[in-house]
Amino acid sequence: MTHGFQIAWHPRARLVLCALLFIASAAPANTDTAALNDLLGPRPQFSERDPNRVALGRLLFYDPVISGNRNISCATCHHPTLATGDGLSLGLGEGGIGLGQHRKLDPNNPPEQRIPRNAQALFNLGATSFTTFFHDGRLEADPSEPGGIRTPLGGDMVSGFESALSAQAMFPVLSPDEMAGHYSENPIAAAVRQGRLTGPDGAWALITQRATEIPAYRDALRDAVGDEREIGFADIANVIADFIAVEWRADNSPFDQALRGDTPLPAAAERGRRMFYGRANCASCHTGWLQTDQQFHSIGMPQLGPGKAARFESHSRDDGRLRVTGRAEDRYRFRTPSLRNVALTAPYGHAGAFATLEGVVRHHLDPVLSLTQFDPSQAVLPAGLEVSDWREWEDTSARAAIAQSIDIEPVDLSDDEVDDLIAFLHSLTDETWRARSAGVPESVPSGLPVDQ
Repeated sequence: MTHGFQIAWHPRARLVLCALLFIASAAPANTDTAALNDLLGPRPQFSERDPNRVALGRLLFYDPVISGNRNISCATCHHPTLATGDGLSLGLGEGGIGLGQHRKLDPNNPPEQRIPRNAQALFNLGATSFTTFFHDGRLEADPSEPGGIRTPLGGDMVSGFESALSAQAMFPVLSPDEMAGHYSENPIAAAVRQGRLTGPDGAWALITQRATEIPAYRDALRDAVGDEREIGFADIANVIADFIAVEWRADNSPFDQALRGDTPLPAAAERGRRMFYGRANCASCHTGWLQTDQQFHSIGMPQLGPGKAARFESHSRDDGRLRVTGRAEDRYRFRTPSLRNVALTAPYGHAGAFATLEGVVRHHLDPVLSLTQFDPSQAVLPAGLEVSDWREWEDTSARAAIAQSIDIEPVDLSDDEVDDLIAFLHSLTDETWRARSAGVPESVPSGLPVDQ
């Protein structure tokens, strides 16, 4: 079965894939690690971070004080007990109560709009190769842009962000549905809704003021910034990024250990590795050491939830990369996720449609069939919602449009081969981050409750 898609291979990419196919099909077990090391390219690099800044970023990451209503922290949707996600297909930010799958609608303050996309994991974001963020890549390093970062805010983006990671770390605080709050609830939410981001009464300044009014934060930020200038919004983002970069580094999995020549993979994982880099063709998108090309592909993921629409729009569609580039061919394309710790980070997909690793693997085998036969009960949604999450999926013409856009080919694998492939994906799990992790602080300088 085909879907009218042809890959325009770069000559070097063709040679690499051919080599991988040869390795996967011909080499004896565990004798091709040197060749695969070469084909994976340079190992990910992680820059050094100041421990004092990391410690400060940790407190700010878990402190709800930087949310509009002082009720949501970064950790609410990216919690270590939930493998740096929230365990939900589509989470609840503002208007929710609780953590993870126990999070439910706040009946006294329901959300104005739902969060439209799955909360992505934070593993290895400190690697210098990670330069593109969010499911649609709307924030990415770009030397041609002021500050070297292209963002949806354009000229309204304040300066001082040290990396694309630090810039993306603070975008949720500007989202009414994630952390800012409803229009009339607090000054930060009002500033966001009125488009006041910069200036002394803008949202950036109001959030900075929130933090610097607390002596512990003010003194620590002053130490981080120095005495030569005023503390700004970007300084808060920079130390949070330092924390994320250090806390969730995960590059010592069994896969890494096998390629170092330490411990061979178990037989099933080794067979799955050969399948991944061979006939299953997973490596055509999940490339390199972190198993992502950071590019955008349409793989026919079912659409659920409110979709990615502006407040004046009424559809439930998520056009993916199209909303960034404006190019019709980018509709329904989403960024290739890294597969590090993928076995820990369900649900999967831009809208979290698949609750299990096997489910999302089997979707890749025949995306059109999977899209047609998708079982909505797989989704993991918060309790108490009285909305239809399935308007787009139930629309046959909408499903057909997604199916038409698919740019990967079906693969025929036996059940045993699927099991082997899943065993390999488990070999990408690095649990050592748990031992290295500083963990959730018992308290934060604001004195507000911490999600435990």
